[in-house]
Amino acid sequence: MTTYDETFGSPGERLLQESLGTADRASGFYEKQMRPCLTPAMRDFIARQYMVFLSTADAHGECDASFRSGPPGFVIAIDDHTLTYPEYRGNGVVASAGNITENPHLGMLFIDFTEHHIGLHVNGRAQVYSAHQHHALYPHLPVDTAPGRQPQMWIHLSVEEAYIHCSKHIPHLEPAPRPRVSPDERPKDAEYFTGERRPTQPAYPAQPAYPAAQPESPAPPVPPASPARHAAPPRHAAAGGENASEALPRTRRQRLLNLLR
Repeated sequence: MTTYDETFGSPGERLLQESLGTADRASGFYEKQMRPCLTPAMRDFIARQYMVFLSTADAHGECDASFRSGPPGFVIAIDDHTLTYPEYRGNGVVASAGNITENPHLGMLFIDFTEHHIGLHVNGRAQVYSAHQHHALYPHLPVDTAPGRQPQMWIHLSVEEAYIHCSKHIPHLEPAPRPRVSPDERPKDAEYFTGERRPTQPAYPAQPAYPAAQPESPAPPVPPASPARHAAPPRHAAAGGENASEALPRTRRQRLLNLLR
């Protein structure tokens, strides 16, 4: 009988695991965390998510990452082996869908930033369907998961593996209305990175600056030295012998110079 840890993992993963000594830990992860289809808990998780990150590549293996969002449940689990999500009108490039027509491998990453701080990877083979084809295949599914927006096409994913993304480094984000920014404060999207205009203010709070260095206070006046202090230093100190560094510097500048030597 084939177990999960014999099914999952690429040759490159296996090679690095052996090199780094993590093969046993990886085998435990494959066995306990990875599944060849969606579990009921995974389907429930996907139904609550309003964003997903996509990874595609063209026929030459050149990669592209993208992002999709919509009302919770805009990505639909048709069954334990199939996901579908809508593609809406955008900038006309259709990079992700275009890659899928050449190379069907699709990676999806769902992350819960607000409640349980956990992620879910779903990988498999994707296919592009027109809105008409989608409705003919699945007439019971909604045609507009985002009210008021009509999908141009649908992407169907045949699930090959699904597994957890641990919560360790997932930040906490609080849902909030999008702030209104005047046109004078923010360039249009088409001009934001490649136009002549530049954002006049950051869209996020500036990081606190390090405290400014305090101005160096003038050295206090040196009191008149007693006659004993005017005595000539030992011969070996004056000549730069072993005890030369024991001579006490009298100013901050001298102390810094001693540290830099």
